[in-house]
Amino acid sequence: MPPQTPEDPEQNPYDLLEISQEATEAEIRTAYRTRSLKVHPDRNRNDPNAAQKFHALTTASTLLLDPLRRLALDAQLRLQAAKKQRFASYDSKRRAMVSELEEREKEFKKARMAKEQERTARESENTRIREEGRRMREQREKELELQELERQCARTKPGTVEEEPLAPPPPSDLDTTIRIKYALSSYPALSTASALTAHLRRYGEIDEGAVVMSQKAKKSKKSKGLVDGETIVTSLVPFNQLGAAFAVVSSAELLKERGMDVAWAGGSEPPILGWLRERGELGGPAVNRAEPFSTKPTPEGTTFGSFPSSFPDVAPPPPPPAAKAGIDYESLTLLRMREAERARLEKEILEAEAAEGG
Repeated sequence: MPPQTPEDPEQNPYDLLEISQEATEAEIRTAYRTRSLKVHPDRNRNDPNAAQKFHALTTASTLLLDPLRRLALDAQLRLQAAKKQRFASYDSKRRAMVSELEEREKEFKKARMAKEQERTARESENTRIREEGRRMREQREKELELQELERQCARTKPGTVEEEPLAPPPPSDLDTTIRIKYALSSYPALSTASALTAHLRRYGEIDEGAVVMSQKAKKSKKSKGLVDGETIVTSLVPFNQLGAAFAVVSSAELLKERGMDVAWAGGSEPPILGWLRERGELGGPAVNRAEPFSTKPTPEGTTFGSFPSSFPDVAPPPPPPAAKAGIDYESLTLLRMREAERARLEKEILEAEAAEGG
């Protein structure tokens, strides 16, 4: 799965790669190659921390090359800078209270992480995913409590501190992972991880080596559409970018009609999508401002991103007379993806008929 952002706030991905926040994608890749060659374990066999340094560089590069997670990181850095600036104006009593609270929070996070790492080493993959989701929710609740305390401190001296915008949730290694379930009889060609990766690559690049696939014979006769002995395939598919995973989950209804059940691996939508939606970066009229996050069509086919500019130029059918003039983003996405899928299927049928006629 894609690496998770380090919990230590001092490990700034930009500082690790020695680049500025305005660096382009090409500059990020160049900085990663230059730095990774210096700390690679094969070139630093006497350095016991070489593998850790190389992993930290890889984690920073992967995060910065994902437009959505980089947006959240930049917002987090801006909030931290604003927080430091406000902190300098606090009086000594308030400053001592905030410092003590942050220190306790830091120690709690370290203890929590150590405990989680020991427990997940003994549990199965599914249990690890559930525990990770629970940890994220608890961490989010702690952050909200800290923000509420800061607002209470600000209210003790009216007009000295402006209201702080909603902070983005921390990135997680499950943000880009989806769970896919289907009957092997419906998709006999998708019996291996490589075949499933090739089938889903139209949405975006996938970390094929991290795909987890399991097959289990269904014995219950009460299952809908299944018979005794039906083989059910359950897979965890990690995409390299959040936009690609969001595009697959957005088309869940269409894929379900074709016998494939799709959902988020964590059991619910990643918090970062809700944060983006509240900012107007995901869904609704404000989505047109998110041009930097659109993906371009590849020569082999169209790559579906998470924003309107990345979808094929297929106009959706007009709404019925009784419908409202506007249409929500999820419905528009589904309509466009259905039209694109229908056009692709028609093209494949015509090519097959032409080949048989030749």
